[in-house]
Amino acid sequence: MVIFVANTWQDLETIQPVVLKMFRNSIKKNRLAHAYLFEGMKGTGKREAGNLLAKSMFCQSPVDGYIPCEGCVNCKRINHGNHPDVHLVEPDGLSIKKGQIQALQEEFSKTGVESRKKLYMIVHADKMTANAANSLLKFLEEPHPHTLAILITEQAQQILPTILSRCQTISFQMLSPAKMIEKLKLNGVTPQSAPLIAQLTNNVDEAIEYSQNDWFVQAQKIVLKLYEVLKKSPLEAMVALQDDWFMHFKEKEQLDLGLDLLLLIFKDLLYIQLGKEEQTVYLNEKERLEQFALQSSSRQLSEQMTAILEAKRKLQANMNPQLLMEQLVLKMQEGSSFV
Repeated sequence: MVIFVANTWQDLETIQPVVLKMFRNSIKKNRLAHAYLFEGMKGTGKREAGNLLAKSMFCQSPVDGYIPCEGCVNCKRINHGNHPDVHLVEPDGLSIKKGQIQALQEEFSKTGVESRKKLYMIVHADKMTANAANSLLKFLEEPHPHTLAILITEQAQQILPTILSRCQTISFQMLSPAKMIEKLKLNGVTPQSAPLIAQLTNNVDEAIEYSQNDWFVQAQKIVLKLYEVLKKSPLEAMVALQDDWFMHFKEKEQLDLGLDLLLLIFKDLLYIQLGKEEQTVYLNEKERLEQFALQSSSRQLSEQMTAILEAKRKLQANMNPQLLMEQLVLKMQEGSSFV
């Protein structure tokens, strides 16, 4: 059973006011589309909006005719993922398979358990196999009456054009860093930590988890140590990789986060050189970084940032993590030539 985060209309309206205004007008005029594609970066509220739209459809006592009351049995069951007429499809392993879409079609060939209405959400719709996508296409071409489909993706370009053409695309915008920092502070994140975390995620819940996570605190220390030894010698940097980095950043997502933290150090150094200290995010390390900034050229920093971005690309292409980091360290040695 999947449990949804119980975001209210008011919660999401502060994050995605344009999207919520569109929903409000469509619901009040009874003009909801039969299929939507929610696209946007991770943490922009797409899944929460799908949950909210489901509650708007099934709520027994909507406020002003469109805002879920959050107190009726239907709102509560949707929040807990157990409403019989609201269905969720997520990747089974690495992909969404044809059998999952066929099972959904079979379910929707039946009459709604408690009403004529039904809603389904497909999370990470870009991860459908070709067969699954083609099966869904047939489903979208002949929509059942009173059925609402919501496809959710961070990679809209990976969706079949024929599926895109049958959905109304809703783009979810990222919170600005300033707004994200403000929300984090309101949720108890320290002013020293909020700017850094706001650069790593647009998901408030994830950001708060980072702020309370000892693993994340240690990750920052390891990344800063790697930067310092990079300035000394290849041997020390390789030792730091073996002793600290590989022991801490074990999973692919953890390594990607480590590379993001490393990239932010170089961005801070560049901001300091450009006289834009107010944009730095490693606030607890500001004095040290000001000293480090005097020891590097802007060109060198730019090349090192490019090397980190290239490492992130190779990581997503499933390059061996140990080889990737060893190559990166060699490229980033002070005074080395970049390839």
